Amino acid sequence: MNWISNYVRPKINSLFSRREVPDNLWTKCPECDTMLFHRELADGLNVCSNCDHHMLITPRDRFHALYDGGLFTEVEVPEPNADPLGFRDQKKYPERMKAAQKQTGEKEAMLVAEGKMGRTHVVTAGQDFSFMGGSMGMYVGNAIIAAAERAVKKKCPMILFSAAGGARMQEGILSLMQMPRTTVAVQMLKEAGLPYIVVLTHPTTGGVTASYAMLGDVQIAEPNALICFAGPRVIEQTIREKLPEGFQRAEYLLDHGMLDRVTHRKDMRDELISIVRMLTKQTPPVAADLPAPASERKEAAKEDSTT
Repeated sequence: MNWISNYVRPKINSLFSRREVPDNLWTKCPECDTMLFHRELADGLNVCSNCDHHMLITPRDRFHALYDGGLFTEVEVPEPNADPLGFRDQKKYPERMKAAQKQTGEKEAMLVAEGKMGRTHVVTAGQDFSFMGGSMGMYVGNAIIAAAERAVKKKCPMILFSAAGGARMQEGILSLMQMPRTTVAVQMLKEAGLPYIVVLTHPTTGGVTASYAMLGDVQIAEPNALICFAGPRVIEQTIREKLPEGFQRAEYLLDHGMLDRVTHRKDMRDELISIVRMLTKQTPPVAADLPAPASERKEAAKEDSTT
């Protein structure tokens, strides 16, 4: 009996036991509670297939969807002082940075890249809200300056995707200094006559909204994105009044003249290509290359044979 209970029964149970399902196969939509399969969600650019709610998406995944063939080159960003103030709350600032880097796999809260989008060379900068809330620190300021300098050097448009909770408190006044620094970087683009397009994603708040996020030649937002300086809850507590429905959301700001477009994420690439080509005085984009007519192919073949 010991041999049967100690060896045979565990062996049989291991063959027929139920396998554990990984935790990351399904994601619940925070808006409608629909369970979404991870591949379906990734193919839909992190947009709920049931209610069209736009979930967070990393800059790297966004750039893979925007650039031609998903190919882009990262632009090098100067490294700032790792812990300029020696800040500590419940954890030391370097420890929080290491935890965020391990969680996201990224160096910092902004990724800068360049490549072809609709055959037009562009420089893009994207904030990652999953990295310490996309907070604006010295690295983010350096990244925007590096992106603007690269765009001026290449004489191409710059597109910025904002997603932030505001300035990074662990860097204090140094984080607030990025507001005038990034404003000067945007001015470099304007003096060079280059388009600067901003795509505001959920959420864009605080000092980011008060600086580079609202200085674009064209302001686009994703549906239902929260765009504000102070949040609606803070405003309600201050003025002690109920705010209008959808206050500080993308559609509300569009109706009140703060935005130019509200564009679905799946249409964002085509929208940006059309705007970029229009602002750079190029011909309208084409969906695909069509083969030459049969008569032209025969004439070209004859010319090749004679030469």
